[in-house]
Amino acid sequence: MSLGFTFGSFGDFVALVELANKIRKEFLDAPTEFANIAAELRSLAILLQDLEIKLSGHRLDANQQASLAEHSANCQKVLQDLQKKVQKCHSLEYSGHEFGKQAKKVWQRFKWDPEDAKELRQRITSNITMLNAFQSQLSSQTTFETRQGVDQLNRRQNDKERVRVLDWLSKVDYALQQSDFMGRRQPGTGEWLLNSDEYAQWHQSPGQALFCPGMPGAGKTICTAIVINDLNNRFNGQKDVGIAYIYCNFRRREDQRLEDLLLNLLKQLSQTRDSLPADVKALFAVHQEKRTRPLFEEILRTLHLVSNMFRRVFLVVDALDECQADDGCQARLVSQLLKLQSECGANVFATSRFTEIVEIFRGAPSLEIRAVEEDVRKYLDGNLIRLPGFVRRNPDLQEEIRSTIVRLVRGMFLLAQLHLESLIGKRSAKAVRTALARLPTGADDSVYDQAYKDAMRRIYGQLNDQKDLALQALSWITCAKRPLTSLELLHALAIEEGEPQLDEDNLPEIEDILTVCAGLVTTEDESGIVRLVHYTTQEFFERTQKDWFPNVESEITLHCVTYLSFEVFTSPIFEIDGTLQERLASNPLFDYSARYWGIHARSTSPLDTAVFQFLASSTNVAAAGQALLAGGPTYSQEEGNILDGLHLAAYFGLLEAVAALISDGHPVDVRDTRGCTPLIWSAQRGHEDITRYLLEKGAEIEKHDRLGLTPLACAAEKGHDAVTQLLIEWGANVNTKDFIDRSPLSLAASHGNEAICRMLLKEGAAVEVTGYRGWTPLMFASASGHESVTKLLIDQGGDIHAKDIHELTPLLTAVKAGHLSTCRMLLERGSNMETRDLDGWTALLQASASGHENAIEFLINQGADIEARDAHDRTAVILAARMSQPKAVQVLVNHGADTEARDLDGRTALFWAAENSLESSIQLLLDKHIQARSPDGTKDIALKVASLGGVSDRFWHALEHTTNLDSYDDTFGTALQCASSKGYQNFVQVLVDKGANVNACGGPYGTALQAASRRGHRGIVLLLLDNNADINLQDEKGLTALHAASAEGYVEIAQLLLDRNATPSLQDNSGETALQAGSREGQLLVVDLLLEHVADIDLGGETRDSIRSDAIANDGWDMDFDDV
Repeated sequence: MSLGFTFGSFGDFVALVELANKIRKEFLDAPTEFANIAAELRSLAILLQDLEIKLSGHRLDANQQASLAEHSANCQKVLQDLQKKVQKCHSLEYSGHEFGKQAKKVWQRFKWDPEDAKELRQRITSNITMLNAFQSQLSSQTTFETRQGVDQLNRRQNDKERVRVLDWLSKVDYALQQSDFMGRRQPGTGEWLLNSDEYAQWHQSPGQALFCPGMPGAGKTICTAIVINDLNNRFNGQKDVGIAYIYCNFRRREDQRLEDLLLNLLKQLSQTRDSLPADVKALFAVHQEKRTRPLFEEILRTLHLVSNMFRRVFLVVDALDECQADDGCQARLVSQLLKLQSECGANVFATSRFTEIVEIFRGAPSLEIRAVEEDVRKYLDGNLIRLPGFVRRNPDLQEEIRSTIVRLVRGMFLLAQLHLESLIGKRSAKAVRTALARLPTGADDSVYDQAYKDAMRRIYGQLNDQKDLALQALSWITCAKRPLTSLELLHALAIEEGEPQLDEDNLPEIEDILTVCAGLVTTEDESGIVRLVHYTTQEFFERTQKDWFPNVESEITLHCVTYLSFEVFTSPIFEIDGTLQERLASNPLFDYSARYWGIHARSTSPLDTAVFQFLASSTNVAAAGQALLAGGPTYSQEEGNILDGLHLAAYFGLLEAVAALISDGHPVDVRDTRGCTPLIWSAQRGHEDITRYLLEKGAEIEKHDRLGLTPLACAAEKGHDAVTQLLIEWGANVNTKDFIDRSPLSLAASHGNEAICRMLLKEGAAVEVTGYRGWTPLMFASASGHESVTKLLIDQGGDIHAKDIHELTPLLTAVKAGHLSTCRMLLERGSNMETRDLDGWTALLQASASGHENAIEFLINQGADIEARDAHDRTAVILAARMSQPKAVQVLVNHGADTEARDLDGRTALFWAAENSLESSIQLLLDKHIQARSPDGTKDIALKVASLGGVSDRFWHALEHTTNLDSYDDTFGTALQCASSKGYQNFVQVLVDKGANVNACGGPYGTALQAASRRGHRGIVLLLLDNNADINLQDEKGLTALHAASAEGYVEIAQLLLDRNATPSLQDNSGETALQAGSREGQLLVVDLLLEHVADIDLGGETRDSIRSDAIANDGWDMDFDDV
């Protein structure tokens, strides 16, 4: 390392280190009389080496450079003088093995003047002292900079962890669609909605719903985007307002299951918080470890908890009618949205076509979305420029176009777009007028069909290559199992049958595709998605698919397996996770082909030869299997997740392929790296025909995967009735357990699969079998809120009083998840609502902690003890406040809960409400406290507000009821001490102005000045000092404010106190000074500061170096440089 400094003839600092080491070696064989010099020389050499290492990563300022040059020159001089003294040794010749003996003889002959030796030794010692001081200076700076670096690393690590958790919740980002829709909005449109009385009432009043139905193509989605944009602008910067939204899309079934949608709402609300909510991090921690996804009940509970953290919550959902209805997702989503409205005060805005959803929102304010004439004209004005030049030069013709289209659209914005698109290729005014006269009229779906047929006629009127490109693009976009990106579509259209790789020269341009598709296709700029212009367009092509692309499924299958068979995929990847992502990114259609080729293939018969060729290629199959399973809960790239062709065929339910592969010699029970056999994959996917065929071919029915799940367990968990029945008929063991002791009955009960539960019970499944956490099937059912399954299991002998390892009963699990109807049924069947778990929680305590107000109401009405206490002496109202459940607090107070009750630590519900900043609860509990006027309540009301509750000016009125501002107890100290500790500077000012004693001493905080110093509240420290706080006042332990600042490492506070004449030599009752307190706690920066202000006599017999060394040794913070 060259520092750029020169020190005489020795060059740079490295040369100085080398010289010291060279001379040190020459003293190795020196006799004892030279031992002192040798020892000092050794210390100097080691110190120089340490400095070299430290300097290699340090940037010196000008003063430091000058200081280093001076110290180095001094070292150079003493080393040169020392070297001259031993020159005689170098003048002698040593040879062979006699080196050691001759060296000793030379040292014996070497005579040194004692005074010279003493002087050299002192010079070396002096240099060591100076270099130590210089190193100390660097250490202080390095420690400070390192701490800054660690803070930065921690922030970076926290940011990485934050992104990781949020991505785990949901990878879908609706913000991209929001940006795209706002980009499509014609400026100035939609203002009628924002200016409506209905919208004003909705956004101004908490807990309101606004339902906005509309005809297909009325502009509901753009209006939704306008509402979201308005909310973001209206509440910009207000951290206590949460806004989350969803754009439902019937094409996105894969990531729009109910759980997916609710998790996305949770993600959006969570990411607006400065730090991720603890409940979200806890949910992630539990499931990340097990590589599972959260259950519906866990999602709901966490979503409610997070929603309650906001003052206002707005939930916006577009196109509810496009949410899946066949699996109950649509109805359940609406139900949960309305539950969030009623229980969390959320404002819900939703759009839909005129379907049965209208009935669900009956009674809620509604406002129909229609394309108003003003907006249609604005759209046309902004897009007439797309028409030929002769139109742009003819104002009369332009007005004719406007008036005709405005008259025909009848509230359907999409028609204006389609009608305008139909005029783009016209060559004369007459042709335009003729086209206008032929535009379809009406106000139902038939008018769209006519418009789409007209567009297809224009497509068929193009050149053959243009027509073929349009039909291929439309067939892929219409029949793909999920939305495609533009790049995926381009790769799909560039595939050539039989070719081993993609020829990029065959890639079409997306602009050409948009042109030849006659306005039926559009792209989303932000997300890159290419799609049909509207839901009605998709419906049109699905109804008329055989007319336009009758062989599309077999064509897509062939293209996908051709893509998967490319040479680039001839091997799986067993490296770091990023490598597979690189493969997916560089081969855009790989993900789609791997996940959906088999679904397309199920719709074709017979299968193309290319399918069998692909399944026979073990390397290509392995690569496809990785892409197929990537992101799944048990996926591990390091293990490879190697699948056989037979696994893939069974996974997708391709009987023809399964039969062919077994016939070709594939083992029927071949395992993949997850331990799954083809039978397990078939059972898990619900393919009855494949399952039967594999059993007939001798597949072992009890083989399990690496989690211990058998085919029967997989089928029962996934709810595949027919497959479950088939496996039972073939003799599957109904009482098998996986590796966490879950039986098929437990798995079926957990997912509410009643029919399967009946099958299993009929075949002798044990109803009282205990498994995971000691849970019985009844606990799994009640925890998930499956009332009918819960009833069934009780009827079959399930123990309603059974307890798990935490002593939770079925009732307590149901209460915890907020399943009121299941709770009601369990109580009717004889459950004891006063039974307690290990924490001493009864059903009411559990409901209060979980924030389920309806359950609280129900249990109280059933006679639950509202003053029951848990193991920590906490009542229901204390628990509700402690767990940040303000609505639960309200319900309990309304039912007469004792708001003055204290837990084992002396803390009341008011304390916890203030700790969690639950302003509505603080106000409620203060009012109750003032009304009660308990013997100690009136005098310490200011204390209670300050004890974490000085969060809002509107609570300061409580001071009017205070007779003693300095009232004190062992738990809270005084109001001023508590407020000073919590950093409520405005409240501290009020207390001081009203005469609170700034030097009151005692309790957990010592003095107010100590409390502020200990927490680093500089403004409060100044305020107290300016109001005559005694800077050297010692509490009952002898501690001062400087002790507090020093021990906690607040350098700025310590400097301020010293500037105000704090005495650093004061000792506490144990004899410890502030300096020693800082050293004990590893606060090196404070220690260095205090060392400048204390005399040697005040060091307690220690040296300055030893105090610094102790501080360094006691600094216990860890650093992980993996991410540096």
